[in-house]
Amino acid sequence: MFERFTKDARAVVKGAVEQAEEAGARYVGADHLLLALIDREGSRGSFALAALGLAERRDSVRAAVGEARRRAGLTQAETDALAGLGIDVTEIVARVEDVHGPGAMSRDERSAGRWRSGHRPFAREAKDALTGALRFATDRHDRHIGDEHLLLALTVRPGVPAEVLADHGVTYESLTRVLYGDGEAKAG
Repeated sequence: MFERFTKDARAVVKGAVEQAEEAGARYVGADHLLLALIDREGSRGSFALAALGLAERRDSVRAAVGEARRRAGLTQAETDALAGLGIDVTEIVARVEDVHGPGAMSRDERSAGRWRSGHRPFAREAKDALTGALRFATDRHDRHIGDEHLLLALTVRPGVPAEVLADHGVTYESLTRVLYGDGEAKAG
């Protein structure tokens, strides 16, 4: 499948690996793909994000992803659902961090004191996003998988990336409008 990726999509995947390495993560997650996507410039995906106003809010996206990592990858919706059951995730995170240090519930190894270097496999949610990108390209009869397909895949798969993007006004519907038309400017 990787041979069908455009240069920009390959750069996103490589950037996601770098994001995971910088975070000390054991696996490359969908959140790393999102962070790599928002760092891109000059691609269809970056044009679409800029058209939707996300280019100016990169720091806000990074902060939202970081907060989700502190909650062990729980989305805000999951945190709210647990609150409905009487479970205060914020309190749990605070207590765990009091005992084990900041970021103890995140999935990175540095916070857990077990830093390793070397190959990082892709987590299930990242693999699902890559597979979703292939599906979007195939459904649109595109010969290649671009970073815009990766972005579209992240908007439809439940999880932190989709929630963070939606909170910043980037949804599947808004992306398809910018990328593929409906009388508005098209990316590319």
